[in-house]
Amino acid sequence: MSFVPPGSGWPEDPAGPGTPVAHTPEDVRELAASSGTLAEVTARESVCRACPRLVEWREEVARVKRRAFADETYWGRPVAGWGDEKPRVLIVGLAPAAHGGNRTGRIFTGDRSGDWLFASLYRTGFAAQPTSTHAGDGQRLLGARVVAAVRCAPPANKPSVEERAACFPWLARELRLVADPVRVVVCLGGYAWQAVWPALREAGYELPRGRPPFGHGAEAEIAYGGAPVHLLGCYHPSQQNTFTGRVTEAMLDAVFTRAGELSA
Repeated sequence: MSFVPPGSGWPEDPAGPGTPVAHTPEDVRELAASSGTLAEVTARESVCRACPRLVEWREEVARVKRRAFADETYWGRPVAGWGDEKPRVLIVGLAPAAHGGNRTGRIFTGDRSGDWLFASLYRTGFAAQPTSTHAGDGQRLLGARVVAAVRCAPPANKPSVEERAACFPWLARELRLVADPVRVVVCLGGYAWQAVWPALREAGYELPRGRPPFGHGAEAEIAYGGAPVHLLGCYHPSQQNTFTGRVTEAMLDAVFTRAGELSA
């Protein structure tokens, strides 16, 4: 374990000098468990270096860049959750996009999947704007928070089993720190559906014995502190799904409208 030195980071970087840096999965477990606030876990995970393949890939992408973004400075680091700090609805995705969240420093911001997601969140009352292009664009989530199962952009959008396991404590701790007001958890894609169940258990949620299969519009009832919480499945708004019509605007809106009804 090391620490962020003085003078590091972006102007709005959550990790100030002295923030501990995880270099191993054991470091991640220790730092996640000892994070007492959402700000603390956000700062610590934003400088994590526990997965060598992901560190190498995210930083290479940030150096080489896509031609369309050649003049921009890429974030090139883990991307923490963002949105309402006391959310009624928690939205879980797979991982940051190489030239989306890995560039902008905010999950689903600046990529095609985010274009679909934020437009739907705006139509259903969970976002202040229909688009999200960069971290200072004025976008706000209203009663919602977005997190990723894996916090670094993975090659080919496919984190390994070991990488998902190493990142697991960050997800579980964030779920615990925002748990009290959450009434709905929306999983974008089967990967998020699979990843969130053990994280919810680790965070103190009460889960049914059997795990229902993932599907668009799938629902399961869980609980936290005796209060009912609803888990909803939603196809991921990836280009593969939106281009083929597997996901439509109406389908996304139906899931988030349902989330609004259940969280009211």
